[in-house]
Amino acid sequence: MSDTANLAAKTRAAIETWMLEHREFPPPPEFAVQANVNDPAVYERAATDLEGYWAEEASRLDWYRPWDTVLEWNPPFAKWFEGGQLNVSVNCLDRHVQAGGGDKVAYYWEGEPGDRKTLTYRDLHDEVNRAANALKALGVKRGDRVAIYMPMIPELPIAMLACTRIGAPHNVVFGGFSSDSLADRINDSQARVVITADGGYRRGKASGLKVNVDEALAHTPSIEHVIVVKRTGQDVTMVDGRDLWWHDLVPRQADWCEPERMESEDMLYLLYTSGTTAKPKGILHTTGGYLTGVASTHRQVFDIKENDIYWCAADIGWVTGHSYIVYGPLTNHTTGVMYEGTPDWPDPARWWEIIERYGVSIVYMAPTAIRAHMKWGPKYAEQHNLSSLRLLGTVGEPINPEAWIWYHDHIGGGRCPVVDTWWQTETGCIMISPLPGITTTKPGSATKPMPGVDADVVNDRGESVPVGEGGYLVLKKPWPSMLRGIYGDPERYKATYWSRFPGMYFPGDGARRDGDGDYWLMGRVDDVMNVSGHRLSTTEIESALVDDKRVAEAAVVGREDELTGEAIFCFVILKSGVDAVPELGEELRQHVATKIGPIARPRQVMFTPDLPKTRSGKIMRRLLRDIAVGRPLGDTTTLADTGVVELIREATRSAADDE
Repeated sequence: MSDTANLAAKTRAAIETWMLEHREFPPPPEFAVQANVNDPAVYERAATDLEGYWAEEASRLDWYRPWDTVLEWNPPFAKWFEGGQLNVSVNCLDRHVQAGGGDKVAYYWEGEPGDRKTLTYRDLHDEVNRAANALKALGVKRGDRVAIYMPMIPELPIAMLACTRIGAPHNVVFGGFSSDSLADRINDSQARVVITADGGYRRGKASGLKVNVDEALAHTPSIEHVIVVKRTGQDVTMVDGRDLWWHDLVPRQADWCEPERMESEDMLYLLYTSGTTAKPKGILHTTGGYLTGVASTHRQVFDIKENDIYWCAADIGWVTGHSYIVYGPLTNHTTGVMYEGTPDWPDPARWWEIIERYGVSIVYMAPTAIRAHMKWGPKYAEQHNLSSLRLLGTVGEPINPEAWIWYHDHIGGGRCPVVDTWWQTETGCIMISPLPGITTTKPGSATKPMPGVDADVVNDRGESVPVGEGGYLVLKKPWPSMLRGIYGDPERYKATYWSRFPGMYFPGDGARRDGDGDYWLMGRVDDVMNVSGHRLSTTEIESALVDDKRVAEAAVVGREDELTGEAIFCFVILKSGVDAVPELGEELRQHVATKIGPIARPRQVMFTPDLPKTRSGKIMRRLLRDIAVGRPLGDTTTLADTGVVELIREATRSAADDE
């Protein structure tokens, strides 16, 4: 194709792709031979008989009553395993204890100050039953909603499982949210009880949680009781008749609670995500299909074995923690690690110390955490024996190739497959990921849709785009763990996810597919920039910046420009020991132009000590856009460190003065 024709083709593309990655890593033969899934025929089998495939996966669970139909699909509403009855806590705990697996460790828990606790499956079973009886003693019935606002302590998964035992849907609210955010979620779900703690630890300090609950409850008339775990020992206000200490209420309960026989389509939990409006979206997940999806993908993607020590380094307040700290691992009788604090407390070696102490064999973390460790340098990992690791995972956003390589080389010792996973709160479980015993991985690619997942990349008209061309990621068929709607708002559900491309689920992400059928996620389409008529992915430009060995992390946004429509504005964090000299900015601009093309040359590169991120590690590009154009900042409720914004804003002003 001529350069002119190539440019014309790119101009027509929904999202243009310029930067290509050619490195490949086939599964190590010794890994492939023992993998849970090592026959590529699984993809064809699932595509040929979608319902048969998912029925087979669902049969790995214990059901009180088998289902009548596998799938009822009335777009965009699905029902999976209708007529089937089961209980989530029984699948996570009882069946393992009854099979003789009660002495196996369920969680190694470590608090940020260094306190530790080990819980076996029998321990967890007894505590969950007591907590379930405590909820029943407070009048909580099947169908009542329970809000949970806690730090990363063992009582958090215990509370969640107690809710599932009695059929009370839980609404976990991340402990970093404000009292206003908590009140919004309580009111939308009409929760009757809040389970919380006096506080938690973060970066060596005790932060309050009960105080936020007290503020929220001034505006939440549905709440009748508050159960409080004593974690930090800080002073809290306890309201007589409403507030009860966990240690007074739960231990005195019986250690057996008869589990509710739940219908497959009964609501399991609500989890709220930010929306384009001020009102958060209550994502509704049900019981049988969700548990099928998370258990299946956890077993396949992470190649879970009976003797594995598995650590998902997320917070349970996010869907990653729901699916891959609690429900998937426990259903699969896995030993997990839970850690309360941050990766750099008291120093950046903390995570690697935890891996060495417990002999972690599988670790699952966010690209932002990997890039933070890149910034700090490999010396902290080198202080610890990481030879127990056999599989590495990433989650949360697309990982740029150089961070993938750093993770593979410095943490995995060059021997561990890397599974880069794409999914959402709404999908419930992993949708696109390598299967480590089958897939040849490529740094930066989530590779192929999971068996039983029908994905595509389409243009504005909903038509499949040619190989190599960027477009909009869609899912064309239902899957068991899919959201069943936005709580109380079916019209918003249809408008948000199903109206852009009729008959297809549109998650809001851009992607391209290469000649091998591998998917490359290109970030949120909201983050796509229009530069001189070219739709450029922020992800590709960020990857080009981090490709420079001096750069630890980068975030890119578009800023309105009279000449080009949008100009590319880059925020760059340098690795330790690299000086932010003026000529480095020009060198990085040229580096991007060389890697991608002159059209992608940034207008400005600004060096910053940090980036505004949510507590789950996602970069808040909306705030960066506001900073870049000088707009007042919008909602910063989920921001991990508000001081970062002021640092960047001040640096931006200084940079503008220098221009």
